[in-house]
Amino acid sequence: MDTSQYLEIFLDETKEHLQNLNTQILDLEQDPENMDTINEIFRAAHSLKGMAGTMGFKRLQALTHDMENVFSEVRNGTIKVQPEMIDILFQCLDALEEYVGNIQQTSDEGTNDNEDIIKALNVIMNGEAKAEAPKADAPKAEVKAESAEGAKWSEITITDTEQNLIKKAYEEEFKVYGITVYVEESCVLKAARAFLVFKALEKHGEIIASNPTTQDIEDEKFELTFSMIFVSKSTRDEIIAAVKSVSEIHAALCDEYQPAAADEAEEAEVKEESKPEAPVSGAAKAVPAAQPKQDKKAVSKPIVNRTVRVDIEKLDVLMNLVSELIIAKNSLVAATGNASEGSENNSAVNEQIEYLESVTTNLHESVMKVRMVPIESIVNKFPRMIRDLSKSLGKKMELYMSGEDTELDRTVVDEIGDPLMHMLRNSADHGLEPNDVRVKNGKPEVGSIFLDAYQDGNNVVIEVRDDGGGINTEAVKNKAIERGTLTQEQADAMSEKEIIDLLFLPSFSTAKKVTDVSGRGVGLDVVKSKIESLSGEVEVKTKLGEGTTFIVRLPLTLAIIQALMVVIGDEKYAIALNSIQTIEAVMPEDIKLVQNKEVIHLRGTVIPIVRLNQILEIESKVAETDEMTVIIVKKGDQQAGLVVDELMGQQEIVIKSLGKFIKVPKIISGATILGDGEVALIIDANTLI
Repeated sequence: MDTSQYLEIFLDETKEHLQNLNTQILDLEQDPENMDTINEIFRAAHSLKGMAGTMGFKRLQALTHDMENVFSEVRNGTIKVQPEMIDILFQCLDALEEYVGNIQQTSDEGTNDNEDIIKALNVIMNGEAKAEAPKADAPKAEVKAESAEGAKWSEITITDTEQNLIKKAYEEEFKVYGITVYVEESCVLKAARAFLVFKALEKHGEIIASNPTTQDIEDEKFELTFSMIFVSKSTRDEIIAAVKSVSEIHAALCDEYQPAAADEAEEAEVKEESKPEAPVSGAAKAVPAAQPKQDKKAVSKPIVNRTVRVDIEKLDVLMNLVSELIIAKNSLVAATGNASEGSENNSAVNEQIEYLESVTTNLHESVMKVRMVPIESIVNKFPRMIRDLSKSLGKKMELYMSGEDTELDRTVVDEIGDPLMHMLRNSADHGLEPNDVRVKNGKPEVGSIFLDAYQDGNNVVIEVRDDGGGINTEAVKNKAIERGTLTQEQADAMSEKEIIDLLFLPSFSTAKKVTDVSGRGVGLDVVKSKIESLSGEVEVKTKLGEGTTFIVRLPLTLAIIQALMVVIGDEKYAIALNSIQTIEAVMPEDIKLVQNKEVIHLRGTVIPIVRLNQILEIESKVAETDEMTVIIVKKGDQQAGLVVDELMGQQEIVIKSLGKFIKVPKIISGATILGDGEVALIIDANTLI
């Protein structure tokens, strides 16, 4: 069987199950007696085992099978959940993630059998399980048809219709058998085995009824046995041989079925289609095999068809087409604007263009919503990481998260996981003090780390904060001088914020020793470059003795933005609207000099001035004595005033990358195509600030 076509679905669903297991095992550690959690873990391990078996990944299947066995015993009350058991379960998850990683890279699970973990699981099973607690309906080698325990077909309740079918079968010289099938305890896919038994039996006759029902068997809602009433002309030995031809069947019991109430059954005419002539595939209660499936589909249709898995590349293509549509719309607006200057009959055209504008905006918003996913998918793994860090660092700590349902563009979500992980590790290792130091300083012994996400206008803000010791700016300054990054004079002239920004320099670390967690100087520089590559920004706030907050701002979308179009000299530029605070008219005499830099005093705030014509090396068309147009832009708490020659107005623009072949200064974040086909560069206000 070629399973490669199912690999993507397998990987997606396996990752969901693993994340669910991570969350549930963390919950189990807090509340070891919670049966809902135990059942959820059992079900997730069981599903993983079945999926791995279907795909042929034997090692993954073996490990999840042993996990399932342990939780089967926990469910039965044979084993109690112990702290060391939680550690072993997390090792299992790490091993499973390694298998999944290998499968994603190479379509093969690798050669690691994880024998030590499997041995540890078996120790839990054997060391703690009570010897006298075998499963109630576990298959026994000496199962006999005569034993009441063995002949479970006698428990099947027969309806009047089925009674009539049996009577009719006797009249037509068919034999009616009761069959009980025992599946091996080590069987991985019980439902599949049961289905194969039904297929084998349908060559010999017809199933009248089964216990459990075919639907329950299909959903694997049975332990290790299932029974049926079977109509056939074959002998008892032939039927047992047919059942045993299926692998992983431990035993099959078969005997003639004698219904107690057959003689007293009310005479009823049996309909022609109910004749047991053509054998029907595993149908309970003599209905066509397809019927239970139809019922199931009818019941679950609203849920099953609610979601569709779509490849992100297909969404990228769709987004690109919407972008082109917006460019075409802008061209149309520009063309009709020019054509209608001398015409009065253009109201109908303008009306249609407004309608087109409304449709394209709605289409863009819809495509954006399709691309948006909650950040929950990446932050869910962090509680487990903090738990492991707490153990490895020997510090007590708790992670509190909020806003996991905040949505971001899928491409951003995929990229933001690593930077957040670095920041959390930084809080755990550098931020929080050792427990004894915290107690001495009058703080709670258990440190707190917070991960909060929320939407702010066209941005998503993610904050990582701790109640630790804060950043010692003196230590950072001394480290920078020691490394030769700064001279003593430069260091003395720096503000606290500028000193903190040194932490984002490559290979800069204040750790006294290198550990598994940090101290190698890899971390905050990676965080900064990754977030900036996503058109985002990161800033740090700290208070010595009270804690540190990392604030990450990310744009909701990386493709289409509202922008203010401006003119500088003969060139047009775009500035993202979400970074603009206000637009001011400023007279040249209002500009003052502070430390030889131009500033303006605006409503009680001193704001530095940036003359874009000087930075972009363009000759301004505005005379030095004329009133200036200043755009006040904001990044976090900082502001700056960008001086431009002229304002063109607001426009929806499509961001196009300039590619890797052109060396672009950081102040340019991309380009856009205007309605008349001209290319305008997009100015990154954050970099200018």
